[in-house]
Amino acid sequence: MPKRVRTVTAVLAALTLAATGCSSTRPTGGTGASGAPGSAAANSNSTFKFFSQADFDKQMAQRTMSAQGDPSTPWVQMIQPSMVDTAKYAKPGRKWHLCFSNAALDNPWRVTGMTTMKAEVKLHPEIGDFTVVDAGGKDDKQIADLADLAAKGCDAIIVSPNTTSALTPAVERACRTGVPVVVFDRGVTTDCPVSYVHPIGGYAFGAAAAEFIAQRVGKGGKVLALRILPGVDVLENRWAGAKITFDKAGVNVVGVEFNNADPAKAKGIVSDYIQRFPDLAGVWLDAGFASVATVEAFQDAGRKVPPLTGEDQQDFLNLWKKQNLTAFGSVYPVYQWRTGVIAATWILSGRQVPKEWVLPQPTITADNLDRWIDPGMPPLFFSSCGCQQMPGFPQAWGGR
Repeated sequence: MPKRVRTVTAVLAALTLAATGCSSTRPTGGTGASGAPGSAAANSNSTFKFFSQADFDKQMAQRTMSAQGDPSTPWVQMIQPSMVDTAKYAKPGRKWHLCFSNAALDNPWRVTGMTTMKAEVKLHPEIGDFTVVDAGGKDDKQIADLADLAAKGCDAIIVSPNTTSALTPAVERACRTGVPVVVFDRGVTTDCPVSYVHPIGGYAFGAAAAEFIAQRVGKGGKVLALRILPGVDVLENRWAGAKITFDKAGVNVVGVEFNNADPAKAKGIVSDYIQRFPDLAGVWLDAGFASVATVEAFQDAGRKVPPLTGEDQQDFLNLWKKQNLTAFGSVYPVYQWRTGVIAATWILSGRQVPKEWVLPQPTITADNLDRWIDPGMPPLFFSSCGCQQMPGFPQAWGGR
């Protein structure tokens, strides 16, 4: 697997990123006043920390590729897999101790994911123990967690890193113990894990949503980019993919703002931009947590909701259908939480796995919206879990 982070290429040095995007700490910036952190003015002199031209080109190509495997089980499909031998890790004839270091359970996507992962573990009788440690969104805690797992007798370790740069050394130390490591969701800047599981990627996610917005606002159309937090490769790449797309289309990005996955904060930001830019023509979001809050901000201001983006969170999908919104969903599939467990069991069985396990990354449009709505599920449920046929569904996921 190629390293997930490379230096910025000169050809894209002029492209911008939120000024705080090179930091692993959350910004304290204001609401976009000229020159304030998070504002368009503050973005103009910074560059993409996590940009790789090769990875960008690869993801753009993978968007149109067919995945290997059964489309009815996308969590075990693969795009352009390069398989690696795992015979040395095989542990036949006994129950396995699987360990998971989780970045956090600090948003609904991760809560749906954790429930799905636990359900996947139950499908594997060969797993005897499943140890989960949660870092609560703190790098130092996850670094300590990984060190502690080294003494827990884990047969395999699954890691969803909190932030990219900070967790790379800790993952490398885990690899040096000889225990096979599987990384999924967010990446690290080392190729030591046996397998890295992820959907196509952030560039594809961001670009697809930006293409939708650009086609509807046109050249010169004013767009607000609403982001959740800096310092995570997949999130930085989403913005990079969008920014490249917007620049190519001549879209006027009037602000790039962080909301820390707080819908109330996001609503305040959007309300401020509606006042400052009465002709605001679209809102691009790097994650769907604030999509409903964005709609509410426009409605509270007595304005028509412009084209916007979101994910497969049920409250947004139901609102989209009910109000016939002009919307698009870039899906970061929750079913990758299943794949992380499956990859570990394949490794411990001595079965080959992809070095980079690239999963399909679907999108939601007005044409397929109904297929993504799960009646009876709670507002914060993500329907890309691949869990609808798992034992315990829907009750274990909060449904009825």
